Amino acid sequence: MREMKRIISAGVLIFAFTACQNGVMLETIESKNDVPTTLAKLKTLLETKGLTHFATIDHKANATNIGMELNDDTVVIFGNPKVGTLLMQCNPSLGIDLPLRILLRTNDEGKTTVSYFNPEYWKMKHHITDEKCLTILKKTKEALANMTKSIAN
Repeated sequence: MREMKRIISAGVLIFAFTACQNGVMLETIESKNDVPTTLAKLKTLLETKGLTHFATIDHKANATNIGMELNDDTVVIFGNPKVGTLLMQCNPSLGIDLPLRILLRTNDEGKTTVSYFNPEYWKMKHHITDEKCLTILKKTKEALANMTKSIAN
């Protein structure tokens, strides 16, 4: 019986890491611009789309403030409160993943990347089965993919 539980647990973990349609939880693309330029483009896009910009966290500046070093590493927290509320009505635990976040960073090779968590992962993480909610997650994934492509060019 114990062995069966281990096998089932291992299967659940494997499923958790391949739950997204393309098997990726963290989507990352390369930007043609540096972090400050990509950040400016993102802020302009948020405003144009009518999305709420909640906060920008500059991890590099925070590291510098305590005498440590990091490459450019900035998280932008944003969203649409109406869509976020609809998702949290599907399952309030989604509040841990909302508002949305995009990470802009310079990697060790000096390339700027743009990353976000694939919302399709949330269907497994938060046990989302309602078709309306699954549609919102799919549209959110598409919107994030389009936004990141737009700011990376």
